[in-house]
Amino acid sequence: MAKKTKYIFVVGGVMSGVGKGIAAASIGQILQSHGFEITSIKIDPYINVDAGTMNPTEHGEVFVLDDGMECDQDMGNYERFLNRDLTSANYMTTGSIYKHVIEKERNLEYGGKCVEVVPHIPLEIISRLNRAAAKNKADIVITEIGGTVGEYQNILFLEAVRILKLKHPGSVFLTLVSFLPSMGADGELKTKPTQYAVRSLNAAGLHPDMILARASSAIDRKRKEKISFNCSVPEANVISAPNVESIYEIPDNFRREGVDKIILKTLGLRSRKDKSKEWNALVKRIRTAKQKVKIGIVGKYFSTGSFVLADSYISVIEAVKHAAYALGAAPQIEWLNSEEFEGKNAAKYLKKLGGFGGIIIPGGFGERGVEGKIAAIKYCRIKKIPLFGLCYGMQLSAVEFARHVAGLKGANTTEVNPKTKYPVIDILPEQKKKMAEKDYGGTMRLGSYPAHLSPHTIARSAYRNELIHERHRHRFEMNPEYIHRLEKKGLIFSGASKDRRLMEILELPRNIHPFFLGTQFHPELKSRPLNPHPLFKAFIAASLKR
Repeated sequence: MAKKTKYIFVVGGVMSGVGKGIAAASIGQILQSHGFEITSIKIDPYINVDAGTMNPTEHGEVFVLDDGMECDQDMGNYERFLNRDLTSANYMTTGSIYKHVIEKERNLEYGGKCVEVVPHIPLEIISRLNRAAAKNKADIVITEIGGTVGEYQNILFLEAVRILKLKHPGSVFLTLVSFLPSMGADGELKTKPTQYAVRSLNAAGLHPDMILARASSAIDRKRKEKISFNCSVPEANVISAPNVESIYEIPDNFRREGVDKIILKTLGLRSRKDKSKEWNALVKRIRTAKQKVKIGIVGKYFSTGSFVLADSYISVIEAVKHAAYALGAAPQIEWLNSEEFEGKNAAKYLKKLGGFGGIIIPGGFGERGVEGKIAAIKYCRIKKIPLFGLCYGMQLSAVEFARHVAGLKGANTTEVNPKTKYPVIDILPEQKKKMAEKDYGGTMRLGSYPAHLSPHTIARSAYRNELIHERHRHRFEMNPEYIHRLEKKGLIFSGASKDRRLMEILELPRNIHPFFLGTQFHPELKSRPLNPHPLFKAFIAASLKR
């Protein structure tokens, strides 16, 4: 470990979904504003080697990095708050660590030693932290440990923190993000669960340097005193972290509570400069935005039991917000279940689309809800409602156009109907062999790929560049055999690979439709609050005009 490198760990207490990722991202943002080089790491306690096979309605969206790593959605928060690209070195799971240790053992890289869970698993974790620090030339490495303290799943990661803290005193800072539930009509915030979370952390040989007290409202002095006394943490280091209107206000709240001063003092660091003006300007735009823009997202990964899980499309949601804020607007996002556009009351639900400024058809897999999405696309095309298709949304836009404009009745994607007469969307020939061998991972196009944009198109005017690089996560492609037939009927393929074999963007001319555009890639993955994605800005601008 380089002498100057400092490590911050963020762990969670009481319950999952307490906001560790946003807390870690916000800490990174404020320390970055002090002039330090920051990198962020996510540790997932799953046996999955990566997040690619995880169910989005249980785990949230799968975020994809430039190098193709499929990872946890919190990696997206890190990129958005730090305004920088991260790599696979910044993400690990229990599965990936065990897999690597076992492979090293099989390759005799341990020199005949007895390989044990402790210390070899924690040492591998530390080795990865060091590699990420070196690769990113980081002054400070912020690592979020998934799960909740007291669970069996993350105990080895806590052991890695204990070892690192033992070997490098003064260089490790531990933050506990804990939840304070409210009880009764008076809404009193209860501290006892946090006290037990700290004791669970103590049982792992660790003690928090700071406690972020998550609650529905700001905690009072009395609660801070109670947590301080019972958890042996200085009162100044018990931080109030209430719910806020926008997550981008959290760094500002942390600064007011003195989080940056506490961390810098504990780690023996001095602020190098103040670069918070740009972020402060963003927060001001968010707070003063008055013009509303109503956006509907037609998807199927919303429900989990009786609840709605917005995390399935978190990057799409944030990209909409980034673009809206940049244009001085306040977004109002509504979930629309694509299956409702297929049933007996489909016509009634389709009419609801007329009440939106714009509609997004996000990515996805499988056949459930597909006909509903196609019906929504057709309605938006005919009624000239701004429509933005992302990945699967682009593919289904091509299917809809093929069916209802190009006259290819029954056109479909072979993902839904392998025997369709008109396979407008299909797997490329070289990928079909892998599918037959059940090598599904090998058939995904993952990570950043270049695309060339045609002049005088919506895409070109939005990007203001001829060459772009965007992130992908899909298995099926636009079938090259149908490109010319659709172009003859008026569809424009405005973005493509250099050899025009892979279609990346489709759109309708502006004189036909104000904004009808689909991307094979996922533009939402590269949108940042300080650097909104150009296509989302163009879409929101069209939606505002409507």
